[in-house]
Amino acid sequence: MGVVFYNLSAEAGLKKLDEYLLSRSYISGYQASKDDLAVHAALAKPPSSNYVNVSRWYNHIEALLRISGVSAKGCGVTVEGSSVATPPVADTKASAAEDDDDDDDVDLFGEETEEEKKAAEERAAAVKASGKKKESGKSSVLLDVKPWDDETDMTKLEEAVRSIKKEGLLWGASKLVPVGYGIKKLQIMLTIVDDLVSVDDLIEDCLTAEPVNEYVQSCDIVAFNKI
Repeated sequence: MGVVFYNLSAEAGLKKLDEYLLSRSYISGYQASKDDLAVHAALAKPPSSNYVNVSRWYNHIEALLRISGVSAKGCGVTVEGSSVATPPVADTKASAAEDDDDDDDVDLFGEETEEEKKAAEERAAAVKASGKKKESGKSSVLLDVKPWDDETDMTKLEEAVRSIKKEGLLWGASKLVPVGYGIKKLQIMLTIVDDLVSVDDLIEDCLTAEPVNEYVQSCDIVAFNKI
C-alpha cells in the first residue's frame, strides 16, 4: 500500500497512525507483514496508551515478535529518518514472483495455508471412514414361563410367547418341565441384541400383552449370558 507515515516520534505522526489503525489490524493486508515490522522499528519507544489503536497494534506485534523470534532489524525494509513508506505492490507476475522470493510477508501467526487445511480435512475424513462401527453385543437368555394352572394349554402358551416379535430378538429351543401337581412350566431359550432388546421389557410383554397374559402367570430369568 502507498501510505506514508511521518514523524512517528511526534504527536502528529502518532495521531495519524492511530486514525489509520482505527479500522485495521495491520499496516497492510490481513496478517502481519514487513510493513508492520517497518513501522514498529520506526517507533522510538512504545506508544502512549492515549493512542488506543496504536498501542493495541504495537502490543500485538510485540507479542508476535516474541513468539516467532523474528527481529524488526534486518527485515529487508529500509527506514529512513522518521518516515516509513509502504510501497505499492506492482500488479505484475514478475513482481509477485519477486515478492515470493523475498518472503515479504512474515507469517508470525503460523496460520495454516489452504493446502494444509485441505490436507487436515482429508485426513479427518479418512480416519472417520476407516473407523469401524462397534458391533452391538448379544446375549443368550433362558426364561422360565409358568402357566396359571394345570388346565392351561401349554402349546398355546408357547405359541403366544413366540408371537412376541422385536427387532434383535430370536426365539430358540424350548421344553416343558414338570413343576408339581400336574403343572408344567415352559423353559425357552432366546438370543437378543443388547442395544435393541430389553429383557425387562420382554418379561413385561409376557405378563401384560395379549394374548400372552391369558396363559402366563409368571416369567423369570433362569440364565443370562453374554455371547
